[in-house]
Amino acid sequence: MFPPKTYLICTLLVLASTSTQAIAADERPVDLVNPQIDTHNSRWFYFSSACRPFGMVNLSPDTQTKGTWKSGYLYGDKKIRCFSHIHAWQLAGIPVMPTVGEFQGHKGMNAYQSEYSHDSEVARPGYHKVVLDRYKITAELTSTCRVGMHRYTFPASDDTYVLFDTGAFLAHGPMITSRIEQVNDREITGRVLMGGTDRRPKDTYVYFVAQFDKPFRQLIGWRDGKLLGESNMVDGPNSGAAVKFTTSEGEAVQMKLALSYTSIDGARKNLKSELPHWDFDRVRRESDQEWNQWLSRIQITGGTPEQRVKFYSDLWHALLGRRIVSDVDGSYCDMTGSEPRVRRKRLGADGKPLFPHYNFDALWGSHWSINILWSLVYPEVMDGTCETMVDMYRDGGLIPRGPSGGNYTYVMIGDPAVSFFACAYNKGIRGYDAQTAYEGLRKNAFVGGIRDHAGYEDDHPATGGGMKYYVERGYVPEGVEGKGGHRDGAAMTLEYAYQDWCLAQLAKGMGKQDDYEFFATRSQNYRKLWDAKSKLMRPREKSGEWIADFKPIAKGASTKGFCESNSMIYSNYVPHDMAGLIEMFGGPEAYRDFLNHSFEASEDQHYQAPHGEHASRLVDYDNQPGTAMAHLFNYCGAPWLSQKWVRKVKLEAFAGTTPYAGYNGDEDQGQMGALGVLMAIGLFEVDGGASVDPIYELTSPLFDRVTIQFDRRYYDGDQLTITTQHNSAENVYIQNTEWNASPLNRCWLSHRDVVQGGQLDFTLGPQPNKQWGLEEAPGIAP
Repeated sequence: MFPPKTYLICTLLVLASTSTQAIAADERPVDLVNPQIDTHNSRWFYFSSACRPFGMVNLSPDTQTKGTWKSGYLYGDKKIRCFSHIHAWQLAGIPVMPTVGEFQGHKGMNAYQSEYSHDSEVARPGYHKVVLDRYKITAELTSTCRVGMHRYTFPASDDTYVLFDTGAFLAHGPMITSRIEQVNDREITGRVLMGGTDRRPKDTYVYFVAQFDKPFRQLIGWRDGKLLGESNMVDGPNSGAAVKFTTSEGEAVQMKLALSYTSIDGARKNLKSELPHWDFDRVRRESDQEWNQWLSRIQITGGTPEQRVKFYSDLWHALLGRRIVSDVDGSYCDMTGSEPRVRRKRLGADGKPLFPHYNFDALWGSHWSINILWSLVYPEVMDGTCETMVDMYRDGGLIPRGPSGGNYTYVMIGDPAVSFFACAYNKGIRGYDAQTAYEGLRKNAFVGGIRDHAGYEDDHPATGGGMKYYVERGYVPEGVEGKGGHRDGAAMTLEYAYQDWCLAQLAKGMGKQDDYEFFATRSQNYRKLWDAKSKLMRPREKSGEWIADFKPIAKGASTKGFCESNSMIYSNYVPHDMAGLIEMFGGPEAYRDFLNHSFEASEDQHYQAPHGEHASRLVDYDNQPGTAMAHLFNYCGAPWLSQKWVRKVKLEAFAGTTPYAGYNGDEDQGQMGALGVLMAIGLFEVDGGASVDPIYELTSPLFDRVTIQFDRRYYDGDQLTITTQHNSAENVYIQNTEWNASPLNRCWLSHRDVVQGGQLDFTLGPQPNKQWGLEEAPGIAP
């Protein structure tokens, strides 16, 4: 499957309800999104209101501006510090703030921040409105993909300012330097150098062009807290500037601010291409319409009003957190070498980029969330993300774990890109250079590849990932040499084994038989951690002996050997060979009892650990390693238990629709949102969809009707319709199922059948039908 002639994903977003009142029949999906869900404990990239899906601009108010965690927009805070344009994985920048009265810009955000109230606030996808009570200013925000648009309604004042505090500390760290220059009395330009972080190791530039629809009287600069007076240019560390106006009562002043990671000229091109006019309401309407188009690819009826709000809020998150960083002409900044280099995306016959270039956190755990959702509903996003990773391999020699600002970042462990590519390729999503992708992924599977970098280890050559041990012994012991974090040998071994299987499936799909057999054999390495005495996965020392201080569960983020988790959870981490795992446990009944006990013991904990206490639970849907556990009963002859526990997890861990619940603090750029969508529609893939012949496991849907529209550029069918009879809070168990009007007595459907289009009909009841769904599928134990 080849990509569309041009793919400009960022022409979307907008208006959505923040209430959970009864929903009118004519309301659209976009009207149901509540951006403020679980914003009491935001992460910097979590909240972006005036943003298009994957937009380069992520414009929203900031109430906290220091730290990656508990930063950005926090619902419980009383003051707004600024409106910044970038809320991305390890990227932040261009904070602005309108003020009137005595000039406070050089004194910092603590001096000029303003109180505000939720009573006068409107927060919707693509639009945010707040009243800055201190200044009596109404601020409205919207955006295109690469341009933020502001509309400020001011009181009468001879001292009206818009501050550009570009040198201020923002989110992940300090800004090394910033520069602002006046072009004329309606335009300024600038650049900011973001300091490197322990995740994004290199300093990274962002450029901007800002224009006003009214002439300003002067540009005022400051540096190191001292006013520089009127100037045409301000440059240096801890510097910023403001433009000054005279305004009448109720006068609206508009600003457009375009971003680029390549140059000021790139920002100007983005501005000219995406927003040549000054019609704020038009931008807001267009954002609304296009967001609704994206969200409407899945349409639902039934459920409670709160469940529908949460569903579309989940879907919104799945289309939000990973950001475009290429210009409208396809230019992007490559930071994989010693110096920044501007490169360009492939162009179609019409001269436009085939795909954008993306910035994203590591794909750790995405095989149980966005891989499944994107490949089914948004294949063009998956295609473009694959293309980004292939570009980075050509640029820097590695398929990335998670790129930021053109840098490699080595957050978390392993090579989660391989499951992403295997899922994409084996579902026919192939608009990138698949042979080059395979070359890079194969390199990652040996010493010196991306797996060999431990968490946050940016040393070269890498050593902390333990690949020399894995290649020689088939497992990674504890105490691996090298720098970096998450040097957890047991977790590495289990994830490497799964990733070997994914690479084997990719090789098989591409006709590389020798590689298929090699990596399929190596994927059995998980067995080398099985301790038959404890019947759990157990870490090994370098000597080959089991670790002596083995703790299957304990307080804290990790137990020895396991990455942000423990043995009780990671012992289920064999998604590619559940039949083999179940056999080691002693058969389906023994495994079922083990797994069911974990869930029963976790009911009063709502199936989540407090964030940072992941090793303390038997089930933890707050973090990635355990997010398939409720679906595993489909593999041990008890699909009714998957139906039971998936519904319970969905409604108890992820059902919240207030600012104080919904994701439990670690949404990770759409992963938990995507998981919530999958649980609600009753489709999942334990193996991450990476199989050469993918299947979807079935559980009971939350809604009476779900319709998924397919992208005909990738799939032959028009849509999948899922209907559910007798759905209620009590009726969670599947009684019978039909596929295209024929009885279906199995708990799975093949991807190739699903994307041909059709209708899946469920009938539910209050008691389990233990005879339904037992027909064996590939890899499913009888």
